[in-house]
Amino acid sequence: MVGTKGAETSSRLAESMLELIQRHGYSGTGLNAVVEHAGAPKGSLYFHFPQGKEELGERAVELAAARFGSLVTGSSTATAAVTATASAPATVGEVLGRVIDELAGMLEGSDFQLGCPVSVVTLEMGAESERLRGACADAFESWIAPVSELLVAHGRPRTVARALATAVVSMVEGAVIVSRAQRSTDPLRCAGQAIDVLLAAQGGEASE
Repeated sequence: MVGTKGAETSSRLAESMLELIQRHGYSGTGLNAVVEHAGAPKGSLYFHFPQGKEELGERAVELAAARFGSLVTGSSTATAAVTATASAPATVGEVLGRVIDELAGMLEGSDFQLGCPVSVVTLEMGAESERLRGACADAFESWIAPVSELLVAHGRPRTVARALATAVVSMVEGAVIVSRAQRSTDPLRCAGQAIDVLLAAQGGEASE
């Protein structure tokens, strides 16, 4: 059983993998670099992640899913996320505005070096690794589901809410990529405006 110290080392390795994927991509992130970045003992990586880079990459994707999901829900656990979202007093526009602001701040604060690691891993490894593709699919679902529940809580029919939530997450993900390429948060802000229009056209103002 891994003790507290071991759990801390495992967590540092996953955090380092996540940050390095955001900066250099999955393929550009070597395991030696992860160990060095984490300040972990040599040999600790395969102790904690015996299946190597894919297992560590999967953990990093899960970490990213929880972290980005908390922008919507304020909770890092899927069950609590849906519950919190469904009962949240915030309007759809307020929640999505917060997400856009946080992502814009992340981009500007990192000089546009950090992006969404889930999209990075999907683009690089989705056709190469079923394990990583599945982890990325689960990550996207963990964001779509609470957004859908939020829309249901604000009066959208469930089938419509699901379609809108999928579109919203897809638009934001694409906007982050374009913002990094252009070194500007304008594409992300434009996506936010477009989402407002989309939600308004599908049953009420986004800001409600």
